[in-house]
Amino acid sequence: MQQSQSIASLLLWGTTITLVAWPNISWRFTPSCDSGICFSETIFGIPSTYVGSSVIFLTVMFGVLFIGFLYDQVFSLWTELSSVALERNPYATYALNPTWLMSIALQAEILKRTSPDDEEITKQADWYLKWCEQYTEGEMFARAVQRWDKDMGKTPTFWFTTDGAMDRARETSFEDDD
Repeated sequence: MQQSQSIASLLLWGTTITLVAWPNISWRFTPSCDSGICFSETIFGIPSTYVGSSVIFLTVMFGVLFIGFLYDQVFSLWTELSSVALERNPYATYALNPTWLMSIALQAEILKRTSPDDEEITKQADWYLKWCEQYTEGEMFARAVQRWDKDMGKTPTFWFTTDGAMDRARETSFEDDD
């Protein structure tokens, strides 16, 4: 839907600006035009109203596309905006939200159990589980546990949490709660 919005927006902008601009220049396409740049009533057999409004519409559309090209290809402004948004988001760089926490913990445990003889894999899986354990003390995990409890009944104590982490998550209160 977002991609179609760009095209629809371009067409709406072109149409709107054409309809706003046309009354200001339409006199140049009439027989009463006697100063400045004047056009005949027909251009190549086409009524000049159609030609004039089409030129305005195409100028607006190509102008918007040209600005978009400059924004994207020349100045790369969206790249900087995306980089800043990513760099400042802890959940895209180093922190774990509850969904990723559960996925990583489960994958680490499976990896650990399927490769018990591989010390390097076991060591890395333990590191992942320690990372997951650390984020069970955060607000996002507490919110998730409270919501899971509400929606699905009491959430089980997970194998990667510390003793009491689930209870602390349930007891956490939030400023924005009603």
